[in-house]
Amino acid sequence: MFASVRSTTLLGVVGRAVDVEVHVGIGLPGFTIVGQPDEVCRESRDRVRAAFLSRGFTWPNRRITVNLAPSGERKGGSGLDLAIAVAVLIADEQLAVDVATKYAFVAELGLDGSLRDVVGAAPLVGAIRDHRVVVAGANAAAARAAGAREVLIATDLAHMVACLRGEAQWQTCDDAEPQLPDDKLPDLCDVRGQPVARLALEVAAAGAHHTLLVGPPGAGKSMLARRLPSILPALSDEQVLSCTMVHSAAHVAMHASGRVRHAPFRSPHHSISLVGLIGGGSAAMRPGEISLASEGVLFLDELGEFAPSVLDALRQPLEDGVVHVSRARTTLVFPARFLLIAAANPCPCGAGTPGICVCDDAARSKYLRRFSGPLLDRFDLRVSVGLPKVDDLVDGVNGESSAMVKQRVLAARQMAERRGGCTNAAIAINDLDRFAPLAPAARAMLRRELEVGRLSGRGLHRVRRVARTIADLDGAPDIVGEAHVATALQLRTSLTVLSGGRR
Repeated sequence: MFASVRSTTLLGVVGRAVDVEVHVGIGLPGFTIVGQPDEVCRESRDRVRAAFLSRGFTWPNRRITVNLAPSGERKGGSGLDLAIAVAVLIADEQLAVDVATKYAFVAELGLDGSLRDVVGAAPLVGAIRDHRVVVAGANAAAARAAGAREVLIATDLAHMVACLRGEAQWQTCDDAEPQLPDDKLPDLCDVRGQPVARLALEVAAAGAHHTLLVGPPGAGKSMLARRLPSILPALSDEQVLSCTMVHSAAHVAMHASGRVRHAPFRSPHHSISLVGLIGGGSAAMRPGEISLASEGVLFLDELGEFAPSVLDALRQPLEDGVVHVSRARTTLVFPARFLLIAAANPCPCGAGTPGICVCDDAARSKYLRRFSGPLLDRFDLRVSVGLPKVDDLVDGVNGESSAMVKQRVLAARQMAERRGGCTNAAIAINDLDRFAPLAPAARAMLRRELEVGRLSGRGLHRVRRVARTIADLDGAPDIVGEAHVATALQLRTSLTVLSGGRR
């Protein structure tokens, strides 16, 4: 007998529908899986057989052949276990032929026949959302977040078979999202003083500008960066779905609703490998930190401690918003539209201030060579963060709250969307004269910066985009004035100056 059951497999951050075809026929008893299964998928033979015997089903003492179609793509993971079990039951005539035509199955089988959750449930279910999807209870929230037509829950193999036969009732997932408490984000009011750094953070949020914070240890660089998500606009439904798919594929903990609720914030350690940051792998292609930070913030603390090769790998994703990962058998595209915030010490000792810094010229030059020019040029904002004043720390009042700053950020974002349909950081070069026209004095100021070599061609365009954002925050949606350009230039200081050297 032959049977075909619908399931799915994970490829990167995207689910691919799979037809699990099973033939049970005459021949020496055996179990073969074809269709490019990986090692975990091949091991389903033993899991499925043990589940059959544990729940009282008859294991066919015949030749069993499983084909995972289409055969041209690699299949991986344990999520095909349940579909294989159902197809074997149908092919062995223990279930009716047409009993599973409207269903799809995504679950791992335990040796006792229980249904277990799988990694990447959201993208897996997203590939078969037009079916009635049977999952383990632990994957119900993720399956609902993926937009499946109907999510059905079974506790074990016997319960699932009884439901297919009409002898028991499925456990269903409530279609309405549960009212769960929202996650509380760190508030910007905790930051005292630091007016320039706070302005830079507001500009970065309003225009989606990449930012480098340079200052001594204890100045508050990390504290500022961790509060950036609290002033970012809420994610759209499309962004929520995209983030949920990526986080589910990477098996990252999410909100109890099964969705990503806020702009992601990722802060990898400086010892991270190239694959860990960019994504990929050999056995399974998994998203890296830049994909997990997509639609949110990627914070690289202690930027000077990251391997130069790892940092330079960020250059293409920063420009394109995606990362292409190629391996021998496949090429995948991962999302990478993130806001980069980096923090660095001004020099190896961290002081940076003449008279206090103990680094010699050779040590300082070696430290600065860790940052390539092309990477630094991609930071729209490069800001010095000095140690806070004693009065601010001891006697000062709390700073402006995130809620107040967020109102201005939202207004500036809406202004940019109405004008060009994108954030100011994404304005195309050809559209700068139309969306960010310069006053004569502002144009003359930029010309002088180019003539003395303090700006490159890319830097010119980035300064104009930042000036456009500052003008929007200032309530000047038309012409970008001299004051706006001057502020943008002040927020883009040379790293040599930030580290305490000469300009």
